[in-house]
Amino acid sequence: MHTSQQTSRPAGGIPRGLSKTGPVLFSYGFRPFFLGAAIVAMTAMILWIAALAGIVEVGGSYGAHHWHAHEMLFGFSSAVVAGFLLTAVPNWTGRLPVSGLPLAGLFALWVAGRLLMLWPDLIGLVPSVAIESLFLPVLLFICSREIITGRKWKDLKVLGVLAVLSLANIGFHLDTLAGEHGGTVERLAVSAYLVLIMIIGGRIIPSFSRNWLNQKGETRFPVSYGRFDTGVIIIGALALTCWSLRPNEPATLALAAIAGIAHAARLRRWRGLAVWPEKLLFILHVAYAFLPLGFAAIALGDRIGLGDTAIMHVMTVGAMAAMMLAVMTRATRGHTGRQLASSWLTNASYAAILMAAILRPLADILPDRAMMLYSLAGLAWLIAFGLFLTEYGPMLARVRRG
Repeated sequence: MHTSQQTSRPAGGIPRGLSKTGPVLFSYGFRPFFLGAAIVAMTAMILWIAALAGIVEVGGSYGAHHWHAHEMLFGFSSAVVAGFLLTAVPNWTGRLPVSGLPLAGLFALWVAGRLLMLWPDLIGLVPSVAIESLFLPVLLFICSREIITGRKWKDLKVLGVLAVLSLANIGFHLDTLAGEHGGTVERLAVSAYLVLIMIIGGRIIPSFSRNWLNQKGETRFPVSYGRFDTGVIIIGALALTCWSLRPNEPATLALAAIAGIAHAARLRRWRGLAVWPEKLLFILHVAYAFLPLGFAAIALGDRIGLGDTAIMHVMTVGAMAAMMLAVMTRATRGHTGRQLASSWLTNASYAAILMAAILRPLADILPDRAMMLYSLAGLAWLIAFGLFLTEYGPMLARVRRG
């Protein structure tokens, strides 16, 4: 199946725009990367569970624990970010998207990273991590070219987040090669994703909510972006920076508490309860709610029995994975001409990812039932992305409808 949209060739000689020929999968950035992200989300979890059970070995000399952490932070998550940005940036700049062979090449680079991380000793550990480290800088270059050429200076902050992710990925590899488990760089990477959620979430959640409420004849709308939002983002970014570098300092805990209250107040201004009837929209509010919950977990972790790993999973599964699943479902429907309304399968996937986000940290609070909770959380994760693949996989591989 083929697309029939226009293409252009900029001065640099790299064709951009929706390709006229070739697989529809490479007609737009969200298609291959959302599909690839969901496949990795499932296969990496299955392999991790099998590795814990002693059935398979993963990661080779890189180490199974390091492999698991890396692939969730820089494999699955980076693909979702790539799919979103390669689709959103053209809308921000008014320029044609990267498509066709250039998109296929970028996706192949990401796939190569996943395969090399799974079997790094095939070509050697150092060459494997060097190749894997290329994807995020290349994505940064592409987005920088588009944003700077399009003169969208307000979006430069997104490039800053991508730069931090690129450096954190390299730092994770360096720590692993040095025989260390990089808690600081892991927290730094998570923080970068969360700041991206603060920035992008603050753009799309109130906007989508306002549009839906307007269609329903409502007259009370979410509060528009203002100085309050900028201040909340700055407070959140500062709290996350302190958490990354000095997670247990009293000042960090106090700043996290302030950030949690600020982000809860920000979320309240977006009228989330009013959009409850449309789960495709409501899930965005619920996923964002895990940001203040995550800050609360940082501030109160020791007092309520949450360890560092549990706090990390509140952020990574609750805020990150739930928001990513929400964005993937909505963007796929919107860009393939489907109605912006969730099906029962979509709603079930949302329920599953939220269940995973609750069960995994709960294992710290109920250590006697930890193994059962770990298993249930892993199963819920697999159900969430299995349902996504079942419903949205065919949409991602087919020609636009509507």
